[in-house]
Amino acid sequence: MTCYDKKLRQTGPEQLNDLIVVPLHSRVNGWSLPLHSFQLITLLLYSYLAIVGFGIYIPLLPNEWKFVAYAMTGLIFVHHLITHLVAITIDPADQNILAKKNYSKPMPSFDRSKCKHVIQNQHCYLCEADVGPKTKHCSTCNKCIADFDHHCNWLNNCVGSRNYWFFFNAIASAAVGILLLLVVMIYVFIQYLVNPTQLRTSPQFESVSGNGTWLAFLPIAPVETTAAGILTVATLTMVLGSASFLVLAHLLFFHLYLLSKKMNTYEYMTRHRPKQCTISREMSIEATSDATHTMEPLQDLSEVRKPNEAASSTRSGMVVN
Repeated sequence: MTCYDKKLRQTGPEQLNDLIVVPLHSRVNGWSLPLHSFQLITLLLYSYLAIVGFGIYIPLLPNEWKFVAYAMTGLIFVHHLITHLVAITIDPADQNILAKKNYSKPMPSFDRSKCKHVIQNQHCYLCEADVGPKTKHCSTCNKCIADFDHHCNWLNNCVGSRNYWFFFNAIASAAVGILLLLVVMIYVFIQYLVNPTQLRTSPQFESVSGNGTWLAFLPIAPVETTAAGILTVATLTMVLGSASFLVLAHLLFFHLYLLSKKMNTYEYMTRHRPKQCTISREMSIEATSDATHTMEPLQDLSEVRKPNEAASSTRSGMVVN
């Protein structure tokens, strides 16, 4: 009977037409404009650490440790770069959205002031497609994300089932790579105070007059500098590296915890908010999540039914479930 047709069993939100505001195109991935400032900061920090680590401090290590450091740190940095770029490049959309592949078609953006919810009975009224049970509609990306975890500003992309493991590997490799660089710079500090000649084993130092002159960017393009310059850059790098490592380590252990509990970031945040929390409280997930990413969820209609919640404060930039 036609009354059992799935489309007839799906009830759209009231005043569905009011959802349509300024037409926008869905973002394909993290390279879609506009780029986020956090994304640029991440790439600049990676470049800085790579140049300083491989250009200044690893070349100062004794020969027996130098090539080990080059190999280990280089492998970690390359692994991080690949996984980071893949996590940015992958389109994390739901499979049914990918099947449509029509990103050139303008889509309505979500306006919470006119309607609270977009997904009902696993059907997204903005994407006009059936979606998976853990799919959420991200208003930043303006599309449904498969097994939505969170929207990451550092990647400028959503993290879902299609790119989660690349995201996880990027975090782990970044933490390990920065830790290795910190170990190298701590060694350089200690060795400079104890026996600085151990840091001048490269053949290029033989042509340098006096022990007060140091060389950077060995062995390809030696540049003369001073010990004060070497130590100043090392201090700055250690401060940046330590702060970055603490943030990454916290994030890494958080996701290890989530994996052990078999849940994602969005589920963790919604389960641990107070029961009396309304939609406006849910919107504060972005502020309470870790510094590396923001949550942008919009709840399912089935989650919030009470009339008093319909009057809760509104805010744009959240995900539609």
